[in-house]
Amino acid sequence: MEAEDPQEHRPVVRAARPEDLPRLVELVHEHVAYEKSAPRPPDLAGRLGPQLFADGARLWVLLAEAPDGSVAGYAACSAEFAFWDARHYLHMDCLYLAEEARGHGLGAALMEGVADLARELGLDQVQWQTPDWNEGAIRFYDRLGAAGAPKRRYSLSVPPPGTPAVAAAATH
Repeated sequence: MEAEDPQEHRPVVRAARPEDLPRLVELVHEHVAYEKSAPRPPDLAGRLGPQLFADGARLWVLLAEAPDGSVAGYAACSAEFAFWDARHYLHMDCLYLAEEARGHGLGAALMEGVADLARELGLDQVQWQTPDWNEGAIRFYDRLGAAGAPKRRYSLSVPPPGTPAVAAAATH
């Protein structure tokens, strides 16, 4: 019997390319539905492309490939500044794997890719959030040795000029 090549089943994580945008947008929509979030803008690919692939882009997306070569997940990151620490860090805004791709090492491979990206950028920390109801993600991050911090995430829509932000928010 022929020995299996250990590289054959090793998860592949790579940077997103322009031709990946349609699949990336599909995964984003799956992620949005999974988190029961509001639908996103209709031209997501057109809006993301320039942010990802322009010269000097500060947004990076890593993709995880299933053994058959299909894109099964993503991690989206940007460099941010921690005011209290007076240093930059890598903010992982999203990490998502298609349901059928979970439990096969792709999430750990994506996290390793994110850590590699941080090192490549000269950053020594990655930060992210996950919903408090996402117990599977919390167990996964705990197994990685990540430290959780209790916080509540807010967002405030900024209305057009001339409308006070607080007054507009109070009407919703």
